[in-house]
Amino acid sequence: MTELQRLLLAYDEHRAANRACALASVVDVAGSAYRRPGARMLVTEDGQLTGAISGGCLEGDARRRARQTIQRGKPTIVTYDSTDPDDDLQFGAALGCQGVVQILLEPLDFQNPDNPLELLRRWAEGVEAPAVVATVFSLAGSDAPAQMGERLLLTSDGAVQGGLATDSALYQAILADAQAALAAGQPATRHYPAGAVTVRVCLEILRPPVRLTVYGAGNDVQPVVRLASGLGWRVQVLDGRPAQAQANRFPEAEAVRVVPLAQVGEEPHDGSFALLMTHNYYYDLAVLRHLLDAPTRYVGLLGPRKKYDRLLTDLQKDLPDAAQRLQGRLYSPIGLNLGAETPEEIALSIIAEIQAVLTNRPASFLRDSPHPIHPSLHADGPLIADGRVDAVCEL
Repeated sequence: MTELQRLLLAYDEHRAANRACALASVVDVAGSAYRRPGARMLVTEDGQLTGAISGGCLEGDARRRARQTIQRGKPTIVTYDSTDPDDDLQFGAALGCQGVVQILLEPLDFQNPDNPLELLRRWAEGVEAPAVVATVFSLAGSDAPAQMGERLLLTSDGAVQGGLATDSALYQAILADAQAALAAGQPATRHYPAGAVTVRVCLEILRPPVRLTVYGAGNDVQPVVRLASGLGWRVQVLDGRPAQAQANRFPEAEAVRVVPLAQVGEEPHDGSFALLMTHNYYYDLAVLRHLLDAPTRYVGLLGPRKKYDRLLTDLQKDLPDAAQRLQGRLYSPIGLNLGAETPEEIALSIIAEIQAVLTNRPASFLRDSPHPIHPSLHADGPLIADGRVDAVCEL
């Protein structure tokens, strides 16, 4: 289950109980921070928390301020600054991150169809493509063309939703930047002059859950499915053996289906990541043949290199360009070199490899990297601190 799905479940429970809520959202970061823009935490009037905006250091103070936001009925912005590590450790949030994090706190109106969680729900239901949500988080005055917490949701088909007023030059500027961010797949922070104020907007890229198709339903697939579903990935399991392809053996999977060998080539092509874990040479051969023309970024093949060499030789008997068509997306032997032995360890190495491919990272030790853990955010100006807040780590 994804973090957004957990937030929506909690939101629905609180709405049914008429329990007032506020949403805390990371909207801007400068320097190092545990979470990036788009991280969210739901806070109830009695202090219940769902989600996270840090590694635990900001949640206590943010919870207190979110409850005050519910009482006031107005959104506010809070800035946590830990750029002075000595001062921070003695008086501040004890982040130890040496960065600045800005949090938007806003009460949720259950009756507003454009409140942030309802807006995100409309994208999340049946989502297959990325989108971008633009969130106004400046302290704009009442005469400004936008107000804090107003949003615009742009989906990949060009549809626009949200409560941001459309009859202004600001709307057109935000929409143009949202379109550029979506095309580039790059989140950003933008500043827009609007009379005496500067309207600041967070452009967050919403990415659909990873789709993973596992060919094979043996016992070694079970920990793979558990780990992948725990990350919020949508997993389906396919196998030709009815006794193995049972839903009760993979309760975390979105679908478990029996697909006989002769019907593998009839499966629809999609963008799923693919794992071949059938332990059946001819089934693997059929799947590889089927995936040659699929838009699959990752094809992981369980087994030694000799197995792949033999599979490739057989494929090239009637498909001479098979190697070229699989180049760059076939991973065999499968998984990262973690010294894995048990099924659980092997599953960890496989899922970690897919994550590295997904994020285009080298999967090396962070201590050996000369680069920051997180890439710098794209911004057209410096983060504007709206007053430092000292918070003591309570969670």
